[in-house]
Amino acid sequence: MTAASFEGALRRVLAHEGGYADHPADPGGATMKGITQRVYDGWRRRQGLPARAVRRIAAGEVAAIYRRQYWDAVRADDLPAGLDYCVFDGAVHSGPAQAAKWLQRGLGVVADGQVGEATLAALAGRAPAALVDAVCDRRLAMLRGLRTFPTFGAGWTARVAEVRVAARSLARGGAGPEPAMLVQGPADAKARPADTRLSRTPEGAGGLISGGGALGAVIAEQADRLAPLAGFAETLKWLFAALMLAGVALTLAGALRRVRAGEAAP
Repeated sequence: MTAASFEGALRRVLAHEGGYADHPADPGGATMKGITQRVYDGWRRRQGLPARAVRRIAAGEVAAIYRRQYWDAVRADDLPAGLDYCVFDGAVHSGPAQAAKWLQRGLGVVADGQVGEATLAALAGRAPAALVDAVCDRRLAMLRGLRTFPTFGAGWTARVAEVRVAARSLARGGAGPEPAMLVQGPADAKARPADTRLSRTPEGAGGLISGGGALGAVIAEQADRLAPLAGFAETLKWLFAALMLAGVALTLAGALRRVRAGEAAP
């Protein structure tokens, strides 16, 4: 893609992110134009600059952080039009690794959270608009499982819907609708892996064990393989409950038989 692709995508993302926010229920904390204080502190430190409040972030810093931390992190320059914006917005909202996994699951490749050559090769012959739907569906499935969804869910749902419409239009060669400024707060709150319910969500599995060593990697990989079963979660829950009850019943029946056999013994 071109520099104009990044500029257009950034304009859309900033329309979602709004200005300054510090909602007490937002796990991202103090945020300005979608950039948290923690991210800004790290950026300033790497540039050899003193820390300062994220509320004072300069426009040039905003663009530089978004390109390096999110756009480049998901290799959006190598993604088709529309899909680049879709994955980029997801990376900003939930982290680059999570956005990469949504894309990889949609492509049917190993979901390791890194957009590499295998992921890019799998794009060949795939319709970008269909992949936009695959990413948005998985993104919304994860968001619905977060403990903060009751607070921010309406805004998040509206954001994903806008991303889907715009990204599909861009993928088909259109200009896409102009980004709408969503209500400040519910839409721009960060959906972070630190959310304590994320591990219960198949589409977000692995977020709590990043950096957990070999065992964490194995668990994350198995969770990614099971992600397609997300739609059967409720059915599986009742099936496992029935199996557990059946096991308890068999155990009690065996114990009762042993008691009766003992009573019948001379």
